[in-house]
Amino acid sequence: MATEHRNLSDYKKETIPDGADLNIGIVVSEWNDSITGNLLKGAVDALMENGVQEENIDVVHVPGTFELPLGCQWMCETNKYDGLVAIGVVIQGETRHFDFVCEGATQGIMNVTLKHNLPVSFCVLTDNNLQQSIDRSGGKHGNKGTECAVACLKMIGLKRSL
Repeated sequence: MATEHRNLSDYKKETIPDGADLNIGIVVSEWNDSITGNLLKGAVDALMENGVQEENIDVVHVPGTFELPLGCQWMCETNKYDGLVAIGVVIQGETRHFDFVCEGATQGIMNVTLKHNLPVSFCVLTDNNLQQSIDRSGGKHGNKGTECAVACLKMIGLKRSL
């Protein structure tokens, strides 16, 4: 398991660009909101810990993970943001619906990232059960929201350095 011996919330603050002048958008799925709410908290906390001003963090909600790409695309089209974080969770069920939602969200978010040349951090949990999602959204493995916010900041820093 990739997270078995890793806390997703651990990072070296000195490696993160200062976010004081950044505008960050966050698109959050309403489905499984107890999990996505925890991921959102981790992301916002990490952004603010690294200098992003609270008033420069915009959060919008979409119905589910499948709608994340379109929500991200609409935010990109405003030309207001330096980067985005897409937050969702899909938990394996009894049908193949899981596969289609995961693939659509993954490809859609990547397409938005490349089309708009903007970092869109992929904070979508794709777990086998609810406990795995709990463990990765502030539980024993830390918070994937934190990790993805940090990744977004690092990608913005990389883009600015090139």
